Amino acid sequence: MPISTEHVGRRYLAEPITVTAQKIQEFADALGDPNPAYRGPDAIAPPTFAITLASFEAVLDDPELELALARTIHMDQSFEHARPLRAGDVVVPVASIEKVRSRGATDMITVAITLDTVDGEHVATATANLFHSREEDA
Repeated sequence: MPISTEHVGRRYLAEPITVTAQKIQEFADALGDPNPAYRGPDAIAPPTFAITLASFEAVLDDPELELALARTIHMDQSFEHARPLRAGDVVVPVASIEKVRSRGATDMITVAITLDTVDGEHVATATANLFHSREEDA
């Protein structure tokens, strides 16, 4: 059964991830951002760092959805932060299918990944819109 509106609300829980000062600094360095807030043991993460914790694989690996990475285009990304991610945070990514629109052999899928601490504090949500083309029957 290919992805459809019936899958809206499906959730995928990932293992907790510890945010480290080293990973924050590596991300900031990759961006070319020398901001001192992104360095040291009390580092906060750049806003887009949340994407490194997002787990889209769970959605793509769900065999029932019949999605294929080779036929998927990442259209856009947005972030909503309750507070900055900090070195030492342990967060649990939960991906959920928020919206599915199908037109012909094309699916437009909105996936949201919430990042909450293991103590239940909401930190951020990363939302992506994906464009997926289904294989046509031969």
